Amino acid sequence: MAKSPQPATQPDAAPARTRPARQAPVKAVASPPVRKRAMVPKVAAAPAPEKETKPKKPKLVRDSFTFPKDEYAVIEALKLRAAQLSQPAKKSEILRAGLKALSSMSDAGLRSALQAVPTIKTGRPKSEK
Repeated sequence: MAKSPQPATQPDAAPARTRPARQAPVKAVASPPVRKRAMVPKVAAAPAPEKETKPKKPKLVRDSFTFPKDEYAVIEALKLRAAQLSQPAKKSEILRAGLKALSSMSDAGLRSALQAVPTIKTGRPKSEK
């Protein structure tokens, strides 16, 4: 018996190309429908308890000053003196306390205090090279 010819097959055929899986498009999740409330006349609501209002912090300003060395040493001495009184203070607190003392003086007292302070050249000292 003669064999009928078989259809030609491709030997060692390359595997069929596969497409990358498509991702399903992301759908936006619909929010539940908003229910409308019937118009109900409002009864005078009890006033909400008042919140304690904190006092606003004062705005701070940075500045620099020129001091003679001997007067700067006085600030350090006052800091040590305040620490001995169990009231440690920073340099800025010492200066602010001095401002309060000056502002409480009479005009004549302020004038005499200002006259006791020698005038110095303002600005930064020249650097020595």
